[in-house]
Amino acid sequence: MHKVRPQVIAALLQAAEAEGLSQQALLESVQEHPGKETSHYTVDLLFRLYRAARAMGASEDIALNTGRILYLKGLNLQLYMTTICRDFREYLNVIPSTIQLLGDLGRILIRPEGEFMRLEWHPLQAGTGAERFLSDQLLTTSALIVNTLCIRPVPVCAARFTYAEPDDLRALQANFGTDLQFGQPLSCLYLPRDTLSSPLIQLDFDLGEALTAQSRALFESGDADDPFLHSLREALRRSLPRGEAGVDHLAGELGISRRTLQRRLAERGTHFQAILQALRSQLARHYLADSRLGITDIGFLLGYSDQASFSNAFKIWYGCSPSDYRGRNPSLRREV
Repeated sequence: MHKVRPQVIAALLQAAEAEGLSQQALLESVQEHPGKETSHYTVDLLFRLYRAARAMGASEDIALNTGRILYLKGLNLQLYMTTICRDFREYLNVIPSTIQLLGDLGRILIRPEGEFMRLEWHPLQAGTGAERFLSDQLLTTSALIVNTLCIRPVPVCAARFTYAEPDDLRALQANFGTDLQFGQPLSCLYLPRDTLSSPLIQLDFDLGEALTAQSRALFESGDADDPFLHSLREALRRSLPRGEAGVDHLAGELGISRRTLQRRLAERGTHFQAILQALRSQLARHYLADSRLGITDIGFLLGYSDQASFSNAFKIWYGCSPSDYRGRNPSLRREV
């Protein structure tokens, strides 16, 4: 059974409320208890809520607004990614992973096509492409993210959708431009290919101690006199959110062989897994010090496939769950 995170349901309810619908009435219409709390919902519930909202008078563009809300709710994490990724090419490698934070909705794939790059949406549930909901929601969030972080604006050059052409195109054109086609094999956005090398905006305001000082704490102390360890830890920090923290990948990032990487670590009395787990445990404490990052966000930043895997690792490091640790330490110390 495919699952969806609570923030997706919450964003849909907020979008519906903005159109004059009652959140409680909408939940009750699909026989969902308004006060129910859970770590996940089903994708089927998400579709039933969308359909119920439309039946109760919501506009056919409601999923565009849900996508915009999800973009804003995840903005802290997106801004943090600018401290990890050096350019738009690196950031595009992370976008597919961020979709997983929303649940089992589908996959984002990025492919080159001539002078464009094509950002494709592939839903996991077969047959859902005939309805607008997920295509509009996911492509809106993706377009807003892409156009936010580069120094140069990244306009959507064209958009394709699997569903039939709606009567009113104004909201779609406001989000994706005028080159729109419907009834296509897949839903996708076309973006300028030359933006791949565009540098990301360097933020000049404080994202919070946990997000801005941790690089200094982790990479300017301890490793200051060892450029190799400094470079390895920096490469690891960039690779973790992409799920690419394996020894072979990191060796490639550093331009050396796996054997050379392992030999250099052995010369320093350590090994790759020790460096990886030490970095993860240190970063976890720093991320937990900022309440704007959820536990799921932190697990993603550390390269874990799900919240449970992160929580299990954290219990090994510190003897309690991340939530308990955060609750017991309201003023977490930030030194490493």
